[in-house]
Amino acid sequence: MRKFFGATFFLLLIVAGCNNKSKPDSQSKDKKEIVTHPFDADSAFFYVKAQTDFGPRVPASEAHAACAAFLSTKMAQFCDTVIVQPFIAKTYDGNRFNSQNIIGSFAPEKEKRILLAAHWDSRHIADMDPDLEKRKLPIDGANDGASGVGVLIELARQLQLKNPEIGVDIIFFDAEDYGTPSGENIAGDWWCLGSQHWSRNPHRENYQADYGILLDMVGASYATFYHEGYSVFYASQVLSSVWGIANRLGYGNHFLNKRANPITDDHYYVNMITKVPMINIIHQDNESNTGFFPPWHTHNDNISVIDKNTLQAVGKVLLEVIYDEK
Repeated sequence: MRKFFGATFFLLLIVAGCNNKSKPDSQSKDKKEIVTHPFDADSAFFYVKAQTDFGPRVPASEAHAACAAFLSTKMAQFCDTVIVQPFIAKTYDGNRFNSQNIIGSFAPEKEKRILLAAHWDSRHIADMDPDLEKRKLPIDGANDGASGVGVLIELARQLQLKNPEIGVDIIFFDAEDYGTPSGENIAGDWWCLGSQHWSRNPHRENYQADYGILLDMVGASYATFYHEGYSVFYASQVLSSVWGIANRLGYGNHFLNKRANPITDDHYYVNMITKVPMINIIHQDNESNTGFFPPWHTHNDNISVIDKNTLQAVGKVLLEVIYDEK
């Protein structure tokens, strides 16, 4: 799904990251009193399951089309505006798929903004599955994709009930997970096609946000979120602030103050192309062979791995981040 880089590069990445100028100021933020905001984990779980009930959301499939309609309808129900951004995803295997990014906005007229994102498609193959006969079959992607989207839909519902003082954009990126199979090396940027397209063609001309937060694999009961490498490099102050809030809320078991590998994910292209400093809340696992949660890119990534307590932790942290902005 995403690429690792070597230790030497990672060390250079961390050193260079000390010079970035991302927002917000973590020192001033972490000193503020934490006021908890309601987040309905049951509702978030419902939105995760609603996606997996369609089946694998692979581009050009019926499940993909049905889920796109569901997501657009839900975001229109909660957000001030919704934009569906169509594009053609050109994949490593020579296919061209009709794809779409789904963008919901609160207070689109406000200059001060936060960008939140997750990918909504699921992997077209189970290239890490222990059962070799099942590796060519698409997966449910309950954690890898649906969990982040479920959290953001519920967050949108909460923002509708209590409007934030700033503008918020929520983007569901398409065609993130249609990258090259494990072990194959095909020249080109084949991952994160939706975020690549949006970053080069934002939904509003000259779009800018103060910072962004990407969610990826945020639903497993044992989720561990480290200081992912590109997040440190491009947006260390954002990362420090978010992790500080998470620990003040009592979620230090998930949000660990330890550095981990840089991951080529949607935030990489947002940072590189738009220059919006964006972090990645992503489940990394130092004990697994892949570096991700064990069911990653297997058929075991189904609704059974989703834990409402983890959804709750991530959702409450995001709400605190948003409502703390003035």
